[in-house]
Amino acid sequence: MEKRWVATVDLETLEVEHDPSFKFKCIENCGRCCRDLEIPLRDEDIERIEELGYSAWEFVDYDKMFYRGGRFVGYAIRKRPFDDACIFLDTETNRCRIYGYRPLACRLYPFIFVRRGRKMEIYVKKDSFCPGIDHPEGEPVTGEFLLKEYRDVLEEYQKRTVKPSR
Repeated sequence: MEKRWVATVDLETLEVEHDPSFKFKCIENCGRCCRDLEIPLRDEDIERIEELGYSAWEFVDYDKMFYRGGRFVGYAIRKRPFDDACIFLDTETNRCRIYGYRPLACRLYPFIFVRRGRKMEIYVKKDSFCPGIDHPEGEPVTGEFLLKEYRDVLEEYQKRTVKPSR
């Protein structure tokens, strides 16, 4: 997997250092990532989608498993047999039917978050199929961009990393 550094977040202060030459814009109704990626599901993702009334058996592909460093991390989201797209991709609108409840991997894509101590390094996964990477109308991955898109994710990592001072 080829990746490129785009930003680093200080988890204590949420200050961001970023690469001003990189820009990203998610192209509305593109859906390429919904077709071309295998999406891992965390237990939390499964629980959130089940809250919508789906049974895990409807959307979890128990034959595809993800491991990180030899440790099992989850199963994949099920793909449709007729076009190999995520089962939640609407065929008419090319939009996600569970957008507000989509898995974390979907929310983060094409970004990869790597915690290194009290810093969160953010990389972009350089997939040739994603038209939003280095898009001329895209936004740089500034602190404002990251807090707008991923504040809850960063704050969760912040809680796990930064110990309160006494």
